[in-house]
Amino acid sequence: MLDYNHEAAVYDETRGGLPRAEAAATAVLGLLPDTARSLLDVGCGTGLVTGRIAAGRPGLRVTGSDAAHGMAAVARQRVGAVVLADARRLPVPDAAVDAVTAVWLLHLLREAGAVRAVVAEAARVLRPGGVFVTTVDKDAAHDVGSDIDEVFAPYLAPTPADGTDLVVAHAAEGGLEVLGEAFFTGHGQGRSPVGAARGVRRRYYTSRLALPGDAAERLVRELAALPDQDRERADPQYRLLAFRRR
Repeated sequence: MLDYNHEAAVYDETRGGLPRAEAAATAVLGLLPDTARSLLDVGCGTGLVTGRIAAGRPGLRVTGSDAAHGMAAVARQRVGAVVLADARRLPVPDAAVDAVTAVWLLHLLREAGAVRAVVAEAARVLRPGGVFVTTVDKDAAHDVGSDIDEVFAPYLAPTPADGTDLVVAHAAEGGLEVLGEAFFTGHGQGRSPVGAARGVRRRYYTSRLALPGDAAERLVRELAALPDQDRERADPQYRLLAFRRR
């Protein structure tokens, strides 16, 4: 797992920046009911998406939360209201907010029971009729039929933490029913072989790849053998699911 306290300084510039954040925020806002007046963005990171959500709905009171000090410190400069918190134990009363969002979070939670706990917390803090919006199948979205995908294939982790079926099942346990879905482009996230190799070395893909022993070194060598080392392949198309608390 990356150290997100240190990653905060370079996160935005290496993750698509404002174009990706605006695409995500627009998709999230399209899934929120007009009646929503408060929103908690769990795992808000640097607050780039959180801030765009707030800007896109002026009447919405938006609060961010993140477990990493470095991320929360950056987010406070953009959002203001940011709490430092584990997404599995939110410092929020029951039935306190109209909406909860978790963008690019669940796929990182590889510890057993972690995704279930986060979804349960989202359900707990939502008011009846409230909406939970989250990305699902995040890592799979990067499979765009490229030669990089073919090289990655033998190293893929067997079960994604944010698989749609798993998230839907966890949501149902918490009294959440599927409300809708949306897709958006991950601008600036198309991989090049040289960029993918750099990501392997920096452990960007710990949620996606299983790399025991010298597997990371082997994968880097295979990526280095691909053509067009600096050419970015297609951008991913991310999926959002929205759930409503019964």
